[in-house]
Amino acid sequence: MYIIERSIRFVRGFFLSYGPSNLKRRVWDKEYSREKWNFADNTVGDCVYSFLERYAANGDILDIGCGSGNTANEMTAAYKSYLGVDISEVALAKARRRTEANGRQDKTRFVCGDFLAYVPTGRFDVILFRESMYHVPVGEVKTTLDRYSAYLKDGGVFIVRLFAGDREHAIKHRPAAMLGIIEADFDVIEKRQYADLGHPTVLVFRPRCSPVASGALETKREGGAPS
Repeated sequence: MYIIERSIRFVRGFFLSYGPSNLKRRVWDKEYSREKWNFADNTVGDCVYSFLERYAANGDILDIGCGSGNTANEMTAAYKSYLGVDISEVALAKARRRTEANGRQDKTRFVCGDFLAYVPTGRFDVILFRESMYHVPVGEVKTTLDRYSAYLKDGGVFIVRLFAGDREHAIKHRPAAMLGIIEADFDVIEKRQYADLGHPTVLVFRPRCSPVASGALETKREGGAPS
């Protein structure tokens, strides 16, 4: 039974990374309609929020693969604007309802799209991949991040949260490979691995850049205006 379940998970994961957008959307809409992901609706106090609040610093956030709106509604309102992108309109409908109930609709938007092809229309202080990095083919991790790098403000950062290990300390090879690619090809600012909560890893990084951009980030983190 374990082998069968593992095989099913593998096939599903492969399809959601490599399948065509219209079919991926149908799968996600079906799963959200059946309330498969309701168990994950409450993640108050998640380890990623302190990183978001610190690096967004009342700026602009792009949340890639935002699902039903946890991040938009659970982090403190320490941002100027938030844009969530997800392939499932069913998930986004739920996110919008939650956001309106929280009174955050004036500075929070959601867009339906496959983030592997989505083209932002603005620039952001933080671009977040919260578990959504799992659905990027390993061979496209660098090219996907390179493409989104153009939509970071000067001194902006990526934040990735994923599980590269489990409670038995076994390494999950695909997420570990993704972290390895990021650490090899980008400038890592912070990396934190948590010993509880399922052993998540949070990685804060940016494109390899000039000293000028680096100085702008430090100025911003100290509370000043970037040059």
